[in-house]
Amino acid sequence: MGRLTGGDPSLLRRINSAVVLHALRAADSPTLTDLVQVTGLSRPTVEGVVEGLIEAGLVAEAAAEEGEARRQGRPARRFRFRAEAGHLLGIEIGPHRVSVLLSDLGGRVIDATQRTVDERAGADERLERVRTAVAELLRRAGVPRRSLRAVGVGSPGIVEADGTVRLGTALPGWTGLPLGERLRRSFRCPVLVENDANAAAVAEHWSGAATGSDDVVFVLAGLSPGAGALIGGRLHRGFGGAAGEIGALHLLGREATPEKLLSTTGKPLHPLDEAQVAEVFALAHEGDARAREAMDRFLQRLVHHVAALVLALDPELVVIGGWAAGLAGVLDPLRDELARYCLRPPQVALSELGETAVATGALRLALDHVEGELFAVESTVTGRR
Repeated sequence: MGRLTGGDPSLLRRINSAVVLHALRAADSPTLTDLVQVTGLSRPTVEGVVEGLIEAGLVAEAAAEEGEARRQGRPARRFRFRAEAGHLLGIEIGPHRVSVLLSDLGGRVIDATQRTVDERAGADERLERVRTAVAELLRRAGVPRRSLRAVGVGSPGIVEADGTVRLGTALPGWTGLPLGERLRRSFRCPVLVENDANAAAVAEHWSGAATGSDDVVFVLAGLSPGAGALIGGRLHRGFGGAAGEIGALHLLGREATPEKLLSTTGKPLHPLDEAQVAEVFALAHEGDARAREAMDRFLQRLVHHVAALVLALDPELVVIGGWAAGLAGVLDPLRDELARYCLRPPQVALSELGETAVATGALRLALDHVEGELFAVESTVTGRR
């Protein structure tokens, strides 16, 4: 945005506009007098800003309440932020499904859709599934594509700032994929790509289990778990976007792969077969001895992974998501073991957003981008430095 100077009236207008718009969105149909009091700006300045925002389509005059005119004669003009002035998409691209959320500019979800995809599908087929799901969702909601202001995407792998997947072993043909560039061909708005665990961490902080905590680790549990972290309320990606790749920790000791840990037959599980994993856990809860041993081995490994992050970051809260979020018996072993390994054991909670966490975080990514444009003086959780 640049440094404010006394000879930069255009920048001053942008700041005033951002302040007034922020006040409008936070209030319930305020009057001009209300806006003057909240912003500390002069009445002529507020009037000019509001008229400009109306012309831009971001603000509309709100209807007076029915009883207000009878009590006071001609009521004061009231205004509202037009959340319907644009739309956002949050997209999850996963091994087995593509999920899409559609929201207004206030982040309110209007509609959603989900499409299954074969775990063996290549990049072209998977991206075509994304395009098909988005087109159908927009058509069903009656939203023209030109109304989209930003698109957020959550994807497995190490994601660079431009949306390129530097390393992505979970999906065929994903390593080196210019994901952001490929998707931008389908949209006339910014497309922001983020690692799936990072997106889920942002989602839980926004509207899930971590709304009251600013130091959070989110663990996307699976055969190769990943994690996202918020430090002081800001997403921590690391220097190259590889922070939280705890699924690679077993390589340090050349230990057994996660696929072998959960095997009850000696034959490794398929790394993306969630149904096989769920079956092992179900058998363990039914009392099957071999399944119980496999589950215990897996949980012990997961605890080591989480403990490494907890010791390094000292979070207030650890949120467990992914397929493990739907399986009973995960939290208590984690709490017990973290109490053994960690100098200050964190709180441990299950994801409140479940399978929608990644898409919700991607939507928040898009919303942060738009807010960065509309409210230029505001900071965001997800903005890249």
